[in-house]
Formats: sequence, C-alpha cells, structure tokens
Amino acid sequence: MATDGTELWLIRHGETEWSRSGKHTSVTDLDLTEEGERVARGLPDTLAGAEFDLVLTSPRRRARHTAELAGYGEAEVDEDLVEWAYGEYEGISTPEIRESVPGWSIWTHPAPGGETATDVASRLDRLVQRTAGHARVLVFSHGHALRVLAARWLRQPVEHGRFLYLDTATTSVLAFDRGDPVVLRWNS
Repeated sequence: MATDGTELWLIRHGETEWSRSGKHTSVTDLDLTEEGERVARGLPDTLAGAEFDLVLTSPRRRARHTAELAGYGEAEVDEDLVEWAYGEYEGISTPEIRESVPGWSIWTHPAPGGETATDVASRLDRLVQRTAGHARVLVFSHGHALRVLAARWLRQPVEHGRFLYLDTATTSVLAFDRGDPVVLRWNS
C-alpha cells in the first residue's frame, strides 16, 4: 500500500491514430501521431521542478516514446502498466461494440478474450504497493489503466475509474491528505 507522503504522477501517452478515432488499443503497438509527439514535447515544461525517485513506463511503444519526449528515456519498463487488454474488442470503438452489445462499457461488461476488472485491479494494486517508500513516482501508461490505477489508489473499486476521464498526454497527480488518498490534479 502506498504511504502518506507519496505522490504518484500519471501521464497518459500522446495521441495515436486509434486514440484519436476512439478505437480500443491495448496490445496493438502503435506510434504517436505528429500531434501526439508535438504535445508530448511540452511535457518537460509541465514536469519542470519536480524530482522523481522512481520513473516507470508501460512497455508499449506509445508510452515509452512519450516518456522519451518528456525527458525520461531511461524510465523502467513495468508490465503492470500495460493497458486493459480488450481481447476481441481490440481496434473497435465503443459505438461499434454497442451495435451488437447495447449499453456496453469496459466498466460494466466483459471484453471477450480480454482481461477482467479483477485482473486489471490485481496488477495495478501491485503498482500502488510498489510506490510505498517513494516520495514521488512518475508513470507513463494508458487511459483505462491509469483510470483504474487512480480508482485503486483512492481505495475504490475498478468501476469508479469511469468517473475519471483522461485525455492523451495529460498529467495527473495522486497523493495523500492527512492519511487519506486524494486527487491533487487531474487531466491537466
């Protein structure tokens, strides 16, 4: 469990063709778009003055490249930071899925052949535990994974991640206030 005094900084990777079009992207290893690279190049200004004693990234190219453009090319790869595995819904948008499964949401319905909410929670709980003893941790990851990570940091069920919308190449900060886990900044 993370401890009072720990800050967890989250950066979602820059834009890809699929994130721009709303397609679910987990295992498909896409490059950033030109716009994604441009915005990610602005991250060093956002992170200026902050020192991190642990920097981690998802192994996916889009997250690693965002880390490089932010000035953290030596970030340690952590498999727990991969995106929620969408299985048969990889490369398909929510509106397309809802044509055959009305009301479908990753937060409330299964992804055939993909990860369950319990699977995702287990690996992101490990990540939260890994932050213990660190003053400030920086992670580069993916939209749904980071939303689950925030929910778990806040000691909430995975489904609470649905309330935490997250744009590409944004910075969010989780911390503690008098022993309680809190959101200091979100989607900025």
